[in-house]
Amino acid sequence: MLILAFESSAKPASVALLRDGKLLSVYTQCSQLTHSRTLLPMAEDMLKNAELTLRDVDLFAVAHGPGSFTGVRIGVSTVKGLAWALDKPCTGVSTLEAMAWNGVAAGGFVCPVMDARRSQVYNALFEIRDGRPCRLTKDRPIALEELIGEVRALNAPVFLVGDGAELTARAFDEAGIPYVLAPENLRWQSAWGVAMCAKEQEPGNADSLLPVYLRLSQAERERQARLEANQLRNEVRN
Repeated sequence: MLILAFESSAKPASVALLRDGKLLSVYTQCSQLTHSRTLLPMAEDMLKNAELTLRDVDLFAVAHGPGSFTGVRIGVSTVKGLAWALDKPCTGVSTLEAMAWNGVAAGGFVCPVMDARRSQVYNALFEIRDGRPCRLTKDRPIALEELIGEVRALNAPVFLVGDGAELTARAFDEAGIPYVLAPENLRWQSAWGVAMCAKEQEPGNADSLLPVYLRLSQAERERQARLEANQLRNEVRN
């Protein structure tokens, strides 16, 4: 099976090709260009160098969240469009689970973290067993203070990956929590991890592929706050 995987949930854009579980190529860049301008050209260049075309792909995969609302939408929309146009199966995978694959060589516990603002991170905890990450928690937005308590209970260092790794490392330093900060080449999201997750999942189709945000966007939160404020004012007047 030939899998073409996309990762656009944070600042880096990444595309990978996996054939029968073996990595053929991975292309990652961290530029100022939007993912809508980079993802498809990256995929086309990579396929051309492998003497393949989009029609040769058996499965399209994408990190469907959590992450940047805009980035996740672009990645999911790209894969839905390809799957519809080519009548191919596709699947969405957890951004955090895909990130956990970066910690396979480190072993032990892996702690993917993405900055969710307001002293929170998007996180899930994993343990490497038999050469693959095994989930210990669900994906969730979690306060750093609460995450510190969970990691302390593990009583072992964790391998920090993700764009929230440095933020989390500072919090862990203050709390005396042991950790290993992933080197920069392993810290960021990679489409290789997306492909590794996808090969173990049941494929779906474009209609079933949806983004997973875990919480409302800032615009939606502000809109909800305005509605609640208006409702409170009306109740006071009445």
